[in-house]
Amino acid sequence: MNRIWIWPAAVALYVAVAAAQGPTDRLNADTFKDFAFRSIGPTITTGRVSDLDVDPKNPSVWYVAAASGNLWKTENRGNTWTPIFETYGSYSLGCVTVDPRDSNAVWLGTGENHNQRSVSYGDGVYKSTDGGKAWQRTGLEHPEHTQNIVIDPRNSNVVYVTAIGPLWSSGGDRGLYKTTDGGQTWKAVLTISADTGVTDMAMDPKKPDIIIAAALQRRRQVGQLVGGGPESGLYKTTNGGNTWTKLTKGLPAVDMGRTGLGMDSKNPKRE
Repeated sequence: MNRIWIWPAAVALYVAVAAAQGPTDRLNADTFKDFAFRSIGPTITTGRVSDLDVDPKNPSVWYVAAASGNLWKTENRGNTWTPIFETYGSYSLGCVTVDPRDSNAVWLGTGENHNQRSVSYGDGVYKSTDGGKAWQRTGLEHPEHTQNIVIDPRNSNVVYVTAIGPLWSSGGDRGLYKTTDGGQTWKAVLTISADTGVTDMAMDPKKPDIIIAAALQRRRQVGQLVGGGPESGLYKTTNGGNTWTKLTKGLPAVDMGRTGLGMDSKNPKRE
């Protein structure tokens, strides 16, 4: 048995209009001339949120980086939002980080950290010194995709960026990069190959020179994705990236895929 569903609100509107016009009148274009349609969002399809960070000194201030739709800021815990990166070189973002020592210092990595065919790429790393009002590109212009920015809690000028590298080709800025002068210059402290980048990292909050980084060998083609390989794996440094050791104990002996990292702030030995 076929059923016809009629929305109660539409019925009520029809009855109200019909009653006002009289029993002999019919609905026509003039009936709805004073009704205006408006978009209630989203204004553009973003689909994915790449990252978010909360000001550690003010929990009402959040930054949200969209994979394909700008950087957004709220100062009232999400009640209202403001786009703050519309006039710069990339609409695709991968990560955002607020300096734990300076709330006005915000770092932004462009290029979403995903692997699908519709992925968009970025144009480097940006820094704001006024809470997102203005931005300056600080370098690393060719990682295309970033996933994490970590600031040394002892020194705001020491910053690490995980660069995944181009998705559809080899090369680019790929690996783990470090600046010791607030972004004026960068050094690749962990490089595996032109096909393998670094997707994530975790820093020991009590001993920031101890870092674990996750490497990923990947390549996207129209009909396939190489999402792992013999060069993927976990690497550890105890001296701020000067030397690294590949971790193998307790990990898969065969090809590893993409790995996410986290470290317990109360017990950094638990990762």
